[in-house]
Amino acid sequence: MKKRAIMAVLGAAFLAAVLGQHGETQAAGRSVGYMDTAANRTYVPIRYLSEQLKYQVKWDKAAQRIDVRANEDTLSLTVGNKKAQVNGAVKQMDAAPFVEGGTTYVPIRFVGEAMKLQMKWDKAASVLLFDTERGKQKLPVVSMERLNRAAAPMEQKQKTFTVGKKRISASIVEVDLLHPKIRLDVAVAGGKIGSVDSLKHMADASKAAVAMNGTFFDAYTKTSYKAPYGHIVKKGELVHPSPADRRTVLLFTKDNEVEFVKGKEFPERFEEGDVEGALQAGPRLVTNGQVSVDPVPEGFKDPKILTNSGARSAVGITSDHKLILLTTSGATIPELAQMMKQAGAQQAMNLDGGASSGLYYKGKYITSPGREISNALLVHYGN
Repeated sequence: MKKRAIMAVLGAAFLAAVLGQHGETQAAGRSVGYMDTAANRTYVPIRYLSEQLKYQVKWDKAAQRIDVRANEDTLSLTVGNKKAQVNGAVKQMDAAPFVEGGTTYVPIRFVGEAMKLQMKWDKAASVLLFDTERGKQKLPVVSMERLNRAAAPMEQKQKTFTVGKKRISASIVEVDLLHPKIRLDVAVAGGKIGSVDSLKHMADASKAAVAMNGTFFDAYTKTSYKAPYGHIVKKGELVHPSPADRRTVLLFTKDNEVEFVKGKEFPERFEEGDVEGALQAGPRLVTNGQVSVDPVPEGFKDPKILTNSGARSAVGITSDHKLILLTTSGATIPELAQMMKQAGAQQAMNLDGGASSGLYYKGKYITSPGREISNALLVHYGN
């Protein structure tokens, strides 16, 4: 028994060492694809073929061969070899399978054609979308550098941006959305719509590692009910609907897939059933890596948004699946958009600002709000 236990421990340690090269992402069961941007080729791990696409996959380690079956279609590939067999016929590929960090990758375009797989590339989200019998499947895709770099789950930093002739300082928290211990959440003050609370208390009550203020709300009413503005989704439930609201909505799934959608498109997106959390604020700042500020069509009329400079909060995502949370003490909305673009955001939007602007990180304020707020975006780590 002792010998078996020792061997089990050693085996687990070896497996952890191999999988750990991917920053725990593979170890957690979350596969990621790799894009060779120079050659415009995308590769997926063979485990994704079996676990998510439900193909029958056999790995012959000695021969370095991968055998794949789906219904009547068969495919055989060999690591380092551009020749493959598709239903018994030899075919030439433009790229060979390879092994990196203990994981075997195959060129998905060739595999898709051989197995009659319907798929497309979503550039905005940096994911591959697969149409399967179990519905749409999404695979995050990253660069080789990102694949092999054991990224920190969270990182806080200060940065000064040059926007036109101005230099504007900001506080930033970056979150690795592919890290297995990261989970996004939404907090509602006191667990009740219309209530307000400190950002710190909302974070601590939920045991969140990071928190940022969320939607706009009626902060100046003299009544105790301070209504939030916009859609709010918490743990899959639409706790505050906002029909006909045109402002941008941040949403995320249980797999930390973050999207920014137009307000009028959100109800239909929510009905798809995989929205875990959402906050509506706006205006949109960055779309597909380009500044895209246009507040009026989203319904904004207040000079605080249209022209004025002030304290701001913004949220965005990078092309390599990191969440950017940024606060600054003085910027216009166009300046904020430039800052988010320079910070690496491919998609970004504004959140409530002014006295509501706040950023909480690992037990302390990075940016302290000037008032209690209605709701917040949370990041959990390991709980």
